[in-house]
Amino acid sequence: MPDTLIQDIVIVGGGTAGWMTAAALSAVVGDRYRIRVVESEEIGTVGVGEATIPMIQRFNRVLGIDENEFLRETYGTFKLGIEFVNWGRQGDRYMHGFGRVGQDLWTVPFDQYWHRMRSVGRAAPLEQYSITRMAALANKFMPARTDIENSPLADITYAYHFDASLYARYLRRKSEARGVRRTEGKITHAERRGSGPHPGHIAAVVLEGGERVAGDLFIDCSGMRGLLIEQTLETGYENWSHWLPCDRALAVPCEPAPVLTPYTRSTAHQAGWQWRIPLQHRIGNGHVYCSQFLSDDEAAATLLANLDGKPMADPRPIKFTTGMRRKAWNENVVAIGLSSGFLEPLESTSIHLIQAAVQQLIDFFPDQGFAAADIDEFNRHSRFHYERIRDFIILHYHVNQRDDAEFWKACAHMSIPDSLREKIELYQSHGRVVRFNNELFTEVGWLQVLEGQNLLPRRHHPLARLQSDDATAAYLESVRAVIGKCVDVMPDHAAYIAEHCAAAPM
Repeated sequence: MPDTLIQDIVIVGGGTAGWMTAAALSAVVGDRYRIRVVESEEIGTVGVGEATIPMIQRFNRVLGIDENEFLRETYGTFKLGIEFVNWGRQGDRYMHGFGRVGQDLWTVPFDQYWHRMRSVGRAAPLEQYSITRMAALANKFMPARTDIENSPLADITYAYHFDASLYARYLRRKSEARGVRRTEGKITHAERRGSGPHPGHIAAVVLEGGERVAGDLFIDCSGMRGLLIEQTLETGYENWSHWLPCDRALAVPCEPAPVLTPYTRSTAHQAGWQWRIPLQHRIGNGHVYCSQFLSDDEAAATLLANLDGKPMADPRPIKFTTGMRRKAWNENVVAIGLSSGFLEPLESTSIHLIQAAVQQLIDFFPDQGFAAADIDEFNRHSRFHYERIRDFIILHYHVNQRDDAEFWKACAHMSIPDSLREKIELYQSHGRVVRFNNELFTEVGWLQVLEGQNLLPRRHHPLARLQSDDATAAYLESVRAVIGKCVDVMPDHAAYIAEHCAAAPM
């Protein structure tokens, strides 16, 4: 049987998406394929993806990355969740913490017993049953202690904050050590095949100096412009701004604060929200907003007025349209990162979407036949990921009770996707949250946002009433008390970093 394997993989664009792709592919396929990254130092990257979710640990493990080294190299910190301020009502605060809430109890999920006890005034706030939320609020951190059975210390789930540009640089070194070749240069255009078995495929990209870089598989990591997936193949873009109307952002770093918090913060403002991402050497900040309701000058003033320290640069503007490509894989081009679509980083999913796309590419890796069935399935997976994350982000905007700004009133009254409406109705009925087809956000994630933004179920699961009120309340109290004791023995977040992964002073 003749060898039908492809030979040359060309990654167009570097940055986080390009070097994550190069690092993963070089780790998985070894030296069987030639991998080449074409990027230009003159072309900047968006670089807002500095906060992650726990799946990034799996990606780093596949690459054989040492956690402490990685955090030192990227000035990283630990992340136990995201605090949301002013999202339900002005003055509200809640946290979407990683990991579980409570402990399994009898017949139905823990949260159903909590709903029941809350309805009769015998439950503490939901956060007190989550070790990650309580540790975050106390600025504590330690990795999970899996050697201690039945302890909340075994349930500690975390992600990272890091400098995305330094992460890309770190992965570049790892990739080049595995044989990935980097070419510096701007691409002027792409050449398409005019004949052969795949006449529509990209044959090569051509650089300003005239160099021609040929390949079998092209991965478009060129950012929002979509050099190959859109400018060359005209794949098309699905616009979701009628559900997610924010279309601009301003990003600025500032000096660090006295306390190094182990969580991201998202603060809702007049017509959007502001992110706060604490690193070892600075705080990353940004203001995502809707230009129909707020001018650029007003957005900048709001951002600069809500920093923890002195700004270290001028605010950098970013324009975007929320949505996704109609196909993430078209012909022999796979779009990864911002070239495949844009979802605002409200739940820190930007880097995860890169990771998920790379894993999908490995799962459906092509040979020279480029089977249509494989490509179609890849695109179905990509669409599913984008749409389900889209729904979760819409939830934050739609379920609000703010009456102080027209933007928020419009979000509360807008139409929403049927898939989201069904989830909300199911929760309102009996507090049920159903995770469909292993979608990214778990039942616990949905629960924390729904409850945090003041959406209460009308009833709870009827089987939650099989135990007596006293027995149920006593169990909830025991869970809360044990979590409190565990948090007491955890070290301070900054102290843990100082001991294990402190970066060199800049």
